[in-house]
Parts: sequence; structure tokens; C-alpha cells
Amino acid sequence: MDYDLIFVVGVLCCAFAIPALIAAFSDRRFPRVAVAFGVLGGVSIAYALQENPGVYGISTIDEIFVDVIGRYLL
Repeated sequence: MDYDLIFVVGVLCCAFAIPALIAAFSDRRFPRVAVAFGVLGGVSIAYALQENPGVYGISTIDEIFVDVIGRYLL
């Protein structure tokens, strides 16, 4: 399994949860999609951190993103 890809997907899910949360609150409805994205992203990040400890940090997020993009998209 590629834990870098799982980590990047988790970070992106958490990032997409923020606008969904704001949109739900502005429309005065329950943020179901935001909660789903947040839980999915949090579980993905936690799984990657648990299986590959000591690799991921605030300073290495950009390197991991570039590595995953280079590996799967280019």
C-alpha cells in the first residue's frame, strides 16, 4: 500500500470539508457532506500516520504532495 497516497487523499478530503461546512451553515442545514469528508480525511491521515510513523510532518507535506503527483499523474 502506498501510505503517501492515503495521506494526500486524507489531507485533500479535510481541505474539501471546510468549504462544504461553510456552505451548509450558510444554507442553515446539517453539514452531512462536510462531516463525511472530515471523518474520511481524518481516518485516512490517522491510518497513514499509524502505519508509517515519523515520516509525516508539517514541513514534509509539500514534498509528499509533489512526490505523489509526480508518481501518479505525470
